[in-house]
Amino acid sequence: MRDIVFSLVIAILLPVCFRRPLIGLLSFSWLAYMRTQDLCWGFAREQRWSFLIAGVMLAGHLARSGSKWLERDLRSTVMILLTIWVGLSVLYTGSFGPTVINFYIEYCKIIIVALFTAAVVIKREHLRVLMWVIALSFGFYGVKVGLSGVLSLGRIKVLQGPGGMLEDNNNFGLALCMGLPLLIQIALAEKNRILKRGFVAMIPLTVLTIILTHSRGAFLTLCAVGAALIWRSRNRVAGFMIVGLGGLTAIAFVDRSYIDRLSTIQNFEADGSAMGRLAAWKTALNMAEANPVFGVGYGMFQQNYWKYASGAQSEGRRVAHNAYLQILAECGLPAFCLYMTLIVLSFWSLWRIRRRAQQAYYASWILEYATMFEASMVAFVVGSTFLNRAQFDLFYHFVAIILVFERIAMREMDGLVPDEGPRSHGGELKLVEARGFQRAAGRNGFVRGTLQEIRS
Repeated sequence: MRDIVFSLVIAILLPVCFRRPLIGLLSFSWLAYMRTQDLCWGFAREQRWSFLIAGVMLAGHLARSGSKWLERDLRSTVMILLTIWVGLSVLYTGSFGPTVINFYIEYCKIIIVALFTAAVVIKREHLRVLMWVIALSFGFYGVKVGLSGVLSLGRIKVLQGPGGMLEDNNNFGLALCMGLPLLIQIALAEKNRILKRGFVAMIPLTVLTIILTHSRGAFLTLCAVGAALIWRSRNRVAGFMIVGLGGLTAIAFVDRSYIDRLSTIQNFEADGSAMGRLAAWKTALNMAEANPVFGVGYGMFQQNYWKYASGAQSEGRRVAHNAYLQILAECGLPAFCLYMTLIVLSFWSLWRIRRRAQQAYYASWILEYATMFEASMVAFVVGSTFLNRAQFDLFYHFVAIILVFERIAMREMDGLVPDEGPRSHGGELKLVEARGFQRAAGRNGFVRGTLQEIRS
């Protein structure tokens, strides 16, 4: 029954996604991050619904006259160049197996969706709704798993995520850490009391879910996210006190095995898993040294592991366990530089927006979003140090979303916003009254305005 209902929902969404590509993007994000199909038990579970939605929304966008396909920005260019270089790595190394080809097709899909996001999301309300979809998708699992953890008094272990990019418990913990700042920002900004309480309740349950993954990398990432949010808060002392109190509560609540597992971080020399990762990192550096231009081939790290492994190895072939070393070893130094450029440009964009917004406003949605995105990027930078996730969907999507945020925020601070008229496609600009940040909540607590548009 669940499969039938889900399939009917998709069938209803398809014509809507064709007519409104933005709805297609939201639907795709919902399927990608909530993995709703994995909650089914029958035929719907095995279908590639996200590919279907992506194809329909792209076809609908193509059918619209005057549609923009690419946002002219250095980050867009870098993502395209990175995709091309990864493809050249596949060609140069001759790794044409079906697994590698599927990996590369999936990687291209990730980049296409990111570029599509930068082109389609043109208004602040578009950005807000997209953030809600992503936050609620992760919040769903935060509540679902977190409540199970509360009922079991912290005795359960989440050893597997819902599926897709979230299937591994480490990846699941990283994604939740990246989504946590979105939940916090929405909870703080929401004016409707019922919705606000709901989002506030999601936050500790999501934190508990991250802890229940028993992932040491997720724990370190969670600490980094907390530090980033506290550093940007107006009352750092209160922030540290809240985090400290929450940490003591978590220690008293969770299973003793989790505390023992975290203690291995300090004594990593005695932990076989940690030493195995260090060996994998060394092997990745050996691969990069021997193949500096194109690497050993995209997705070919394990196949070449023993050829470049150094020292005694007590376990079988490993993945790189580090996103930066993964792309360096598999695709070469140029791909690594392009990858790091995306990270640096994203942070630079957020810092530039924050610096300008602080000069114009005392408080603003722009400052709130800058803090939110910065904490999410910190989560990825820290978490990917321990994970083989150079192709992590959420990272590239966030790069594009930050690009969109910069465009919208700069237009607003310049005193210009896209015309909200029904016939507008975001091209016409009108002057607005720039008097700082004034939030006026609508009756439902969702629709808000920050500036009053001067209609001609």
